[in-house]
Formats: sequence, structure tokens, C-alpha cells
Amino acid sequence: MADTSDFRTGFTMEIDGNLVSIVEFQHVKPGKGGAFVRTKLKYVESGKVVDKTFRAGEKVEEVRLENHEYQYLFNDGDMYTFMHTETFEQIGLPKEALTDAIPYLKENDTVTMLMRGEKPITVEVANHVELEVAKADPGVKGDTAQGGTKPAELETGLVVQVPLFVEEGDVLRIDTRTGKYLTRV
Repeated sequence: MADTSDFRTGFTMEIDGNLVSIVEFQHVKPGKGGAFVRTKLKYVESGKVVDKTFRAGEKVEEVRLENHEYQYLFNDGDMYTFMHTETFEQIGLPKEALTDAIPYLKENDTVTMLMRGEKPITVEVANHVELEVAKADPGVKGDTAQGGTKPAELETGLVVQVPLFVEEGDVLRIDTRTGKYLTRV
């Protein structure tokens, strides 16, 4: 058990059966009444962010999570298979556990898997990935006065807005946090 004096950014705890991680926190000592800690918590599995206030000294259950490097191998329908990069042990995860990562996963990509003991909690892809354009309409010169954009479908099925000069076969760098085009590689 830990208390509010142990809070720090990234601290992971269990509240009502859910794993939450502290995004930011602030200790508050008002002139009147008891001290408290105002926090912004992120649910580890869903990514939802909520505000919660704790009384100073309140006990919480700290959870230890470990990061492991895994390589994405393949998917067969609803199961995605990963291999630990050091032990070569394979693990299968259902599609529902990877909702945010699926549009950015290519075979042989390395991901970080957050584990609680032997149980995988979440899969995190790199902040930037490079994906090839599978389909893009041709851009017409003179369409806009400023720089225009058009939709392009990438090799994983993700559709992003790209500049008019991007063509099929181009490799693009995509920001996985925002899902937006960064640059052509």
C-alpha cells in the first residue's frame, strides 16, 4: 500500500478494479480544512482521463507494471500474435485489446507491451511509424491557393489527410499519438 505522499507522474494504482496512471498531480493545503491532492488519472486499458481528488495521507494500492519489447508477427482474424524479442516466447492478443495500435501495426514492427506479472495490459507502438501509401487520388495543380490536402489510404488501412503531392507508393511518417501525416520519407 502507498499513500498520497508517494504520488508522482506515471505512478500506477488500482481503483475500483481498474488500473490508472497519474498524468499530473498537485498537493493543495488550503488555509481552512485538511490538505488534499488533486490528480488527473488515465485509465491504462481504455485511455480515458478523469480528475480525482484524494485526502492527504489516503492509502491506495500501488501496482507494479513492466515494459517488455515484443515483435508483431501476424494476425489470424481476431488474434494478433507477438514474440518477445529476448525469450522468443509468443503471445496472442484479441483484437479488442489493441484497438488504438491496430492502424499502425505492420509485420515485424517492434512494440512495447505493458505487463502486470505475466498478463499483458496494453500495447504501445512507437510515436512515429513509416507506412506506404496504398491508395491516393491524384492531386491536381492549381486546385487551391494555399496548400491543399486529400485523403490517402495506407498499407494498414488507415486513412489520413496528406498534401496533394503525395502519390501511391510513397512512404510517409505518421504520428501515432494524433494519427496525422508528418512528412514523406
